[in-house]
Amino acid sequence: MPKNKLKKFNEYESFTNTYDARNQFRGKWHTEVFKNNNPITLELACGRGEYTVALAQMYPKRNFIGLDVKASRMWQGAKFSLENDLPNVAFLRIQIDFLNDFFANGEVEELWITFPDPQPQKTREKQRLTSPKFLGKYAQLLGNYKFINLKTDSDFLFKYTLDTLVDKPVQINELYLNIDELDEMKPELKVKTYYEKMWREKGIIIKYLKFQFI
Repeated sequence: MPKNKLKKFNEYESFTNTYDARNQFRGKWHTEVFKNNNPITLELACGRGEYTVALAQMYPKRNFIGLDVKASRMWQGAKFSLENDLPNVAFLRIQIDFLNDFFANGEVEELWITFPDPQPQKTREKQRLTSPKFLGKYAQLLGNYKFINLKTDSDFLFKYTLDTLVDKPVQINELYLNIDELDEMKPELKVKTYYEKMWREKGIIIKYLKFQFI
């Protein structure tokens, strides 16, 4: 591991708002981590945690947890949250495949999936975060009438997601092929991650989908 990444990893481990597979809070995130009953939102594959942090600042009466496998990425969001006194933010270093091992059914109110790797190779389909495998995990975790948000630059992933949802018991709440064409963009969509800024510089259109199981 490069020296800088190792330094960030060690700092991440020392932060009071960071957790990993050794921390078993399934069903106890409200009582043992946040010490309140406010709704919990997860950002999956959160990278640097830009959305986790921004949403936490927008909604101080909600709790937000960023998930990723890379501590050196989440270090930025975790450090910012501590320095800016955001008690409603936490980060969890796990593989998304094991999501349901760390959260009880019904414990989470909402999911955000922001600029995930589209995994275009056919052999990687099961690793797409909107594949039937993951949708099944989300349905079990959330139950009905709780929101899943997808924000992506990938035409491929967006179409794949819509095609995958066709035969699922879901309701599409919002669908935008280009968020910049909205007359008024809601605050959540104005958040720009590192990757969104990069894609925008290349002129790539940003898409958004919000849906729920029914």
